[in-house]
Amino acid sequence: MVATPIGLSTRYIPEGTVKFYWVVSIATYTSPTRAELNAGTDLSPQIAAMGDWDVTATPIAAPDLVSTFVSQIAGTVAANNTTLDMYADQATSDARTLMPRNSTGYIVKFMGGDVTGRKMDVFPVTVAAAAKATTLTTPVVISFTYVATRIPAEDVAVP
Repeated sequence: MVATPIGLSTRYIPEGTVKFYWVVSIATYTSPTRAELNAGTDLSPQIAAMGDWDVTATPIAAPDLVSTFVSQIAGTVAANNTTLDMYADQATSDARTLMPRNSTGYIVKFMGGDVTGRKMDVFPVTVAAAAKATTLTTPVVISFTYVATRIPAEDVAVP
C-alpha cells in the first residue's frame, strides 16, 4: 500500500491576494472579532514591499554519550523579517501618521485575503523604526520595522 498523496493546492502570488491590516486594539489577539478587524486600517494599497513575517524556532543541539549523532530539540521562537515598505506622501500624509515609531498595535497578515474561514496571523507589535529610504528614480518609501512583543497567533480563522 502506498501513502496517500497530499492534496493539490491552488497556487497564487501575493499581489492581489495577501492583505496586511494595522489594528490598534484587539481584546484577545488569538481570536480577533470581525468588528475589531473592521476597525483596523488596510495597509495593502500602500505596500511596496514586505518582509517574510515568518515565525521560526531555533534548533538546539542535544548530544548524548550513547551516539555520535547529535539530535536536536526546538528552542526559542521568534518572528523574523517583520517589515513593510510603504509609499511616502510628499506632504507626509502617509503611514507615518498612522504608525509613528514606538506605537503599539497588531499587524494582521491574511495570506489568502480577508475572507471568512480562511487563515490569518496576528502579530502583537511595536513600531521600532520608520526609516525614510531615498533612492533616485524610484518612488520614496518608508521602511517600517516592527518588533513582535508576544508570540504571534498563527493560523487563526478569519471571522
